[in-house]
Amino acid sequence: MNTLVNNKLDETRNILVKEITLLSDEHFNRKPEMDIWSIAQVCHHLVLVEQATIKAIEWGLNDVENIQKERKKIDLFILDRTKKLNAPKIVVPDLGPFEVQQMIDMLNDSRNKLKTFLSAIEDPSILAEKSVKHPALGELPLDQWIEQIYLHEQRHIEQIKEIKLLVDAAS
Repeated sequence: MNTLVNNKLDETRNILVKEITLLSDEHFNRKPEMDIWSIAQVCHHLVLVEQATIKAIEWGLNDVENIQKERKKIDLFILDRTKKLNAPKIVVPDLGPFEVQQMIDMLNDSRNKLKTFLSAIEDPSILAEKSVKHPALGELPLDQWIEQIYLHEQRHIEQIKEIKLLVDAAS
């Protein structure tokens, strides 16, 4: 995995953990409205997305027929929060409740599994040569699947900030 992507993954995850570390478990699990996820659920969703991304990349690497598709400007799409997206069932979070430390452990475990998986790929250049269909972005080169992890996390960090404000206002 290239250093820039690795740094972006680390930087974004550190920001996420700082956003949640000082929350009480009660605040962490409070839903500001019935149809809005709690901060805990947003974090669980991020864990599930990371796990699903590993599976997608693994599947793409094993598929001999898939070939590189056109690279996309995924950052513009993912970071635009005016476009609401419905999470596929596989990445819909549990209702909880979760403890903050439990979630931090889950996030760390998920990230360690991702990095271990990626470091085991003998020739990382193959990630730019193969693609797999992403539920929101269409056919996506495997290396962009990795990029979407930290971009998606940045999107949800902004959502977490909004949820904090909504929960505080309702208290």
